[in-house]
Amino acid sequence: MARIVVLGAGIGGVPMAFEMKENARPEDEIIVISDSPTFHFVPSNPWVAVKWRTADDIKVELAPVFQKKGITFIQQEATNVDPENNCIEVADGTKVDYDYLIIATGPRLAFDEVEGLGPEGFTKSICHVDHAVESADMWDEFAKNPRPIIIGAVQGASCYGPAYEYAMIIDTELRKRKVRDKVKMTFVTAEPYIGHLGLGGVGDTKGMLESEFRNHHINWVTNAKVDRIEDGKMFVTEVNDDGSTKKNHELEFGYSMMLPAFTGIDAIRHSKAEGFINPRGFIMVDKNQRNPTFKNVYSVGVCIAIPPVEATPLPVGAPKTGYMIESMVTATAENIREELDGKEPSHEGTWSALCLADMGDSGIAFAAVPQMPPRNIIWAKKGKWVHLAKIAFEKYFIRKIRKGISEPLYEKHVLKAMGINRLKD
Repeated sequence: MARIVVLGAGIGGVPMAFEMKENARPEDEIIVISDSPTFHFVPSNPWVAVKWRTADDIKVELAPVFQKKGITFIQQEATNVDPENNCIEVADGTKVDYDYLIIATGPRLAFDEVEGLGPEGFTKSICHVDHAVESADMWDEFAKNPRPIIIGAVQGASCYGPAYEYAMIIDTELRKRKVRDKVKMTFVTAEPYIGHLGLGGVGDTKGMLESEFRNHHINWVTNAKVDRIEDGKMFVTEVNDDGSTKKNHELEFGYSMMLPAFTGIDAIRHSKAEGFINPRGFIMVDKNQRNPTFKNVYSVGVCIAIPPVEATPLPVGAPKTGYMIESMVTATAENIREELDGKEPSHEGTWSALCLADMGDSGIAFAAVPQMPPRNIIWAKKGKWVHLAKIAFEKYFIRKIRKGISEPLYEKHVLKAMGINRLKD
C-alpha cells in the first residue's frame, strides 16, 4: 500500500485527486490537504467581481465529494513541506507522512512586493474568490460616483489573461449601467506590448487586443514598472527596451485592480532542501512532472517552475493555462501508477497554451503549440462564441467537481468548440 498526498485543492489539485484515485491500486490511500473547505472555479472570478456570478455559484464543498470518492480530506493549512523526511506539517501541529507527494497549491500572491498593492493596500484583486466578492461590493456606489479606473498587472506577474478579461468585463458592465462615458480607463502592464500575455504573443493577439482596447476607449501603458500605489494614485515608471526610464507617470484612479507577481506558498518557499525549489519558491520538475532531486515528489499547475518565454525589459512570467494543467495532472497520475508497478515514469504533459478569454459580450480564443516559440501551431480567433463557450465550460467544470468526475474537459469540450481535434507538441 502507498500513501499518496495531494497538497492543494484548486484547479489542479481536485482533478489530480480524482485521477490519482482512478489510477492508483485499490489498496493505495489518497489524501488531500487544503487550507480551504471549498473548491472555487478561479476563471470565473472576474464575473464574481462585477456580480455576474455569486461566490456560491462557483464554489463546491469538498468534504462530501471526497468522501464519496473514498479520498481522505484534511482541511488544514500546510505550514511546512519537508521532502527530505517525506512529511508535511499542518497548522494543528500534525505531521502527515507520504510515499508520494503531488504539490498543486497554486501560488502565494506577492502583494507585498509593491508598496500599496492589493486588498490590504489601495487596489483590488480577482485572484481569489473572496477578493472578487470584495471588489463586487463597490460597484453600486461606484456607478453613483464614476471615477478613473486602472486595470493591469505589475512587474513579475505571470498570468495576464484575467487582467484583459476584467478590463473588458468592466467596460461592458459600465456600458450596461450607462456610465461608461464618465470613466477613463487605463491598462497598465509590465508586458512589452499589449497582447504579449507572457507568451511573446500568439498569432496576432497584439493586433487583436490593441484593436479591442481602441474600440472600447481603453488607454494603455506597457513596459510599466509600478513603483508604489497611494490612495487614488499610482506611480509608474515606463521603461525603454533596454530597461532605462522612458517616462514617469502619476495616474489617478477611483478604482484599480492590478494582478500581483506570484511566489511559492510559505510552507514551501522557505525550504532549505537543495534542488527542491527555484529562488521564487516554485517547484522544480522534469518533463514527467517529477522533482529531479526528490523523485517521489511531483507537482502540477501554477506552483511549478517554468522559465520566461523570452527576455523582456521588465520581469514577465510565463502562464500555466488550464489545458496545460489538465495535461500535467493526467501525466502525473499515469506516472505514479507506473512507479507503483515498478516502472519508470514515461508520460509527459502537453506544454501548450490554450485559453478562452471572455471580453464581456465577446471573447478571444488562442492556442500556442508548444508554449515556447517557435511554434507548430499558432491560432487565435475572436467572437461571441468564445464568451458562450467559456460559460458552458464553467458549467461543465463545476459539474465535474461536484460529481467527482475525472475526464479531460479541455480535450473533450474546449478543443471541439474551437474546431481543433487535439494539441500535441
